[in-house]
Amino acid sequence: MKIATAAYPLDWFDDWSEYDAKITNWVKEAAEQGAELLVFPEYGAMELSTLDGAEVAGNLEQSLHAVSSRMPEVDALHLRLAAQFGVHILGASAPVFDGRDRPVNRATLYAPNGRKGVQDKQIMTMFERDPWEVVGGGPLKVFDTELGKIGILICYDSEFPLLGRALADVDLLLVPSCTEALAGYWRVRIGAMARALENQCVSVMSSIVGPAEWSEAVDQNTGTGGIFGPPDTGFPATGVLAEGILNKPGWTYADIDLEAIAHVRRDGVVRNRTHWDERAEPEKSVTICQLR
Repeated sequence: MKIATAAYPLDWFDDWSEYDAKITNWVKEAAEQGAELLVFPEYGAMELSTLDGAEVAGNLEQSLHAVSSRMPEVDALHLRLAAQFGVHILGASAPVFDGRDRPVNRATLYAPNGRKGVQDKQIMTMFERDPWEVVGGGPLKVFDTELGKIGILICYDSEFPLLGRALADVDLLLVPSCTEALAGYWRVRIGAMARALENQCVSVMSSIVGPAEWSEAVDQNTGTGGIFGPPDTGFPATGVLAEGILNKPGWTYADIDLEAIAHVRRDGVVRNRTHWDERAEPEKSVTICQLR
């Protein structure tokens, strides 16, 4: 299959039709290149707050509510496009209140058959904790799709090995991200590459890029798209299947063979995914050795 992952700039919209046209054009472009799975970034949905005007878009709390209220329309648009172009789409994540006092950070996976599933971020960054007050949501999920088994670790979640290990059965691990600084981009990228190494799978990182000066939440963004695998049999020695140009908007593409994932897990030079269980709970086997 071909995967497309986004380096996605945030735009200002005066009406819904402009957002509809933008997402449609992005999906159409990737589908015309043969992509079957499209991955948008974390908090890419924050641009929807502009539909409520500058005062709302520029106010953190109001913008969170404004975006959350648009998600039923967003779902309908993405489901329509997934069916129209015959693709699976991981939509840009959004703050979603969903009957709660505080929002979760939620990404939605849309299938061309009209089905969808959601994944909430598990562990919040410092900014999400204060002042955003975004909270952790539902459990990690494995999505069984026509493209294989898919898992999602939203941005910071990718930096925690045990979250990745919980998704050891997936073929594809999607990592939508939103990072302000270059260091943040590299933290998430290193996490995504490490999870591909440990689980001997393919990880797919997407990023917001460029400024959004109208937003208190996502005003500066650094990153690019990247697709990574284990640096082992059947994959590049660097583990990098494809990477975009830093901060340049657009899609990054890579062709993925699920059999290559099965092969490296079965016959790779190393067996990270299998050998992990030889020390299932290493923290319980640590002893202190006094040398002072």
